[in-house]
Amino acid sequence: MVDRKDVGSWLQGPGSRAPEAAEYAGQRLGLPREGAGSIGRVGRRLLGVLVDWTLCTFIAFGLFHVPLPFTATAGSGAWITLVIFGVENLLLVGTLGYTIGHRMVGLRVRSINGRTPSPVQTVVRTVLLCLFLPAMFWDRDGRGLHDKAAGTVIVRL
Repeated sequence: MVDRKDVGSWLQGPGSRAPEAAEYAGQRLGLPREGAGSIGRVGRRLLGVLVDWTLCTFIAFGLFHVPLPFTATAGSGAWITLVIFGVENLLLVGTLGYTIGHRMVGLRVRSINGRTPSPVQTVVRTVLLCLFLPAMFWDRDGRGLHDKAAGTVIVRL
């Protein structure tokens, strides 16, 4: 829910909506502070997405001859790579709860209730993730807007 503090917090700087000193990311969700089941940190999530995008880039290159990044014709097949990335997320997060990149860095996506995300949650999360911008903004629990909208959270294995 948006309150007055959300709207006016930009005047007080980025730390105004940060967790209290005794509060940690995921506490409001009932998650542990550290270890298995705790919130996946930004560095791990970013590395996981980078691994997934790299794999999807090579798949697009191998199957559809999409030029690799940093070549003269790079960018001409970016939509194909994005579609492959979306399909990977739909299939793997929807069935296993993690993508290849998530698994490599020790993360998984789960529903707020602790289960593997439902098909609807997976579709909402994937569509918003592919739009990129919602994933760039997160709350004080470390959940991106795509995860908030889908009712999911990324936790450590």
